[in-house]
Amino acid sequence: MATACAPSSPNATSTRELPALVMPDNLLKFTDISGYENYKIVATHYRNDKNELRYILANNLAFKALKQHHFPLPEGSKVVKIGWKTRKMPRFDVALEATGIQRIEYMIKDTQRFSKNPGGWGYARFVKQNGKYRAWDQGTQACIQCHKIAGKENDYLFSRFQKLF
Repeated sequence: MATACAPSSPNATSTRELPALVMPDNLLKFTDISGYENYKIVATHYRNDKNELRYILANNLAFKALKQHHFPLPEGSKVVKIGWKTRKMPRFDVALEATGIQRIEYMIKDTQRFSKNPGGWGYARFVKQNGKYRAWDQGTQACIQCHKIAGKENDYLFSRFQKLF
């Protein structure tokens, strides 16, 4: 199993090496999701306005709860969203393919640290531009406001577990 390595630069690009970046308003680190490449996919989405294919992954705690439709998710749950740019496939132009990561975002359930946020969730967004990641500098209030739409009954999550069969 692959494991994440200690970050060595803010420009790391491998899933084995996460950049040493920190969200300015809540101090969540990119490295807080080290090992995310071993999380399980719970859902996929396509966002038209951003031309973005999104994979939603969850750590074991969150995966088990989502699979069983158990809300709220337990303390320590982590849900990661990877947003990929898309384009028409060159050899099959009625289909889209992912071409590169645009962003990696995550939510972490920590009701003590994020007691003022709905559901006790902390949010982080790391945007990739010109081959380099950067922490989103506009804060997490937009994340909090948007996730309120999903509602308390859904533990402020938009995604649902998508069964394979």
